[in-house]
Amino acid sequence: MSVISPRFSYHPPPISSRSNRRPRISCSSAPMDSSEKLRAKFMEFPYASAQQKALMVKLVSSVETRLGPSLQPCILPPDVQHFGNPNGTAHASIHLKSGIPSSQIDLILGSWIHCKLPSGGALNITSLSAYLKSSTDAPHFLIDLIQSSPTSLVLILDLTPRKDLILYPNYLKTYYEDTRMDKHRQYIQSLPEVRPYYSPSLYVRALISPTAILVNIDSGNSEAKTMEEIIRDHVGPVAEEMLQFWLDECACLEKCVEGDERAYLEKRDEIVKSTTIEVDLGSSFPRLFGEEVAGRVLSVLKEYYNA
Repeated sequence: MSVISPRFSYHPPPISSRSNRRPRISCSSAPMDSSEKLRAKFMEFPYASAQQKALMVKLVSSVETRLGPSLQPCILPPDVQHFGNPNGTAHASIHLKSGIPSSQIDLILGSWIHCKLPSGGALNITSLSAYLKSSTDAPHFLIDLIQSSPTSLVLILDLTPRKDLILYPNYLKTYYEDTRMDKHRQYIQSLPEVRPYYSPSLYVRALISPTAILVNIDSGNSEAKTMEEIIRDHVGPVAEEMLQFWLDECACLEKCVEGDERAYLEKRDEIVKSTTIEVDLGSSFPRLFGEEVAGRVLSVLKEYYNA
């Protein structure tokens, strides 16, 4: 998820196996039309720019269309799918689907967050994360668009590794070298409006791959392209290509991981997901949404994250 943490925070702008246990909370008691309305509300991405919304809708739709038979519907209660703080300065929507027991999909998590800034502007974040189970060792997928003004954007885009790339050199070769994944980072960083972004969190730097795209895009002084054009012409095509690779070669390519290797993946994923909840979201949600709302949302997410 996004700006709410050292992982995706903006100060400045600043992921497994799952048990068979499922939370008792479900949407089964809600009518289908209510579920569809909540999904539609999420898919509005109401605070994103036109091109940012178009990109996120395309990415989420691509995941749901391709993985649809492997996904369970309506996984969160209504007051967790959409919520805000008491004074109306922050709003968020979370759309979470878990994989069916027989699939390799763990969680698909999309979100958007809008927060008014004391300066009078606003911070808007749109995110999509896709997690796999320990039946495969393939990377997870992650994209975050963190926008503090019409001309300033932080982009985080990566296939996050699930193995130590020194201990497992074939993993580095399979997913990052042979695929020439670094070409995407090089291309985005070659744009005149782009500068590398260095997260202040050492945890984030340890989590991402060596080909991760972490950049700050500033179109304020650009005479060539607006932010909308950069997202449409450059960020969008790269994100779509990386997602397509993840769908083809990670999510939908059956693998069989067993024994010590599977135990390793389970432990690593457990730590990553626990850190996401306890450190990232736990430190930021109360500040943005108040203790009551944050407590309600986090308690549900902890169940699905097994944190």
